[in-house]
Amino acid sequence: MSSRGTLVKVAVPMVAAAAVGAVVLVTASADGPSRGAEQRQSVAGSGGVAKAHMGDPDDPATWRLPIEAYVPSKANTRLIAGARDTLIDACMEKAGFAEWAPALDLPDLGGKTLTDWRYGVHDAGQVAKRGYHPDAAEQEAYDAAMEAGAVDESGADEGQLKNCVAQTDGEVPAIAEDDLAQQISGNAYAASMQEPAVVSVFEKWATCMGDKGFSYKKPMEASDDPRFNDPSRVTDLEIATAKADVECRDRHDVEKTWYDAEVPLQQAAIKKHQSELDVLKKDNKAAVAKASAARAPR
Repeated sequence: MSSRGTLVKVAVPMVAAAAVGAVVLVTASADGPSRGAEQRQSVAGSGGVAKAHMGDPDDPATWRLPIEAYVPSKANTRLIAGARDTLIDACMEKAGFAEWAPALDLPDLGGKTLTDWRYGVHDAGQVAKRGYHPDAAEQEAYDAAMEAGAVDESGADEGQLKNCVAQTDGEVPAIAEDDLAQQISGNAYAASMQEPAVVSVFEKWATCMGDKGFSYKKPMEASDDPRFNDPSRVTDLEIATAKADVECRDRHDVEKTWYDAEVPLQQAAIKKHQSELDVLKKDNKAAVAKASAARAPR
């Protein structure tokens, strides 16, 4: 990627982080395999249309939801974006705008996968230092990248940029719009909180938090507390709250219960929209193939 000039962001549709293709669902019980070891157990989803996977049962970041089979992985997203940036950059230079350059990729911030922080914070060591805030170095790098790519001062012609983007679309198409996949993901997440098992475990979590001196009804109420919204300040109260939060989550297996409730909801929605999702998956697979060819040494 070129480093010339001031950076400008070229819009690329964002997708769920670290999605994977073939995945399997694990159902764990109290008398099942020991926690901490990688578990792999295949269980067909609704009509066999979608499956999920749990790696380390103690680490939600290693879990995968069924919908992730229908969105590109983070690596493939970056592959496509990188290939497109290179082509657009070359087109702009050829048109006489050598100072124009694509924006650098934004660094990771917070959860590294779709499930990492989906059900709340879970790393006791991290929250003891940062509460509900992302890692300090990650936040600094993210803020710096955002500032660097906020304004294009290269003087590049907007019409020419549109022409170069259109030309690139013909060689390496952008990631297909995944509104349906995102909708399924969001709806299942919201609906899962109404499932009896999740309602019950939330009540247990709330009682546990109350015993520690914190009054919240649901786990996300703690992390969404307005007192913890300042991005540049982590208070002792926030750290104490987050530590208690993680302890109560672990005691009552909140994340696993929540995940188990969401998986079948996603599977049902995927089955309903299977043909549309298959087209989305096919289009994105084609985009990845074209991006790989464009990036290959010539």
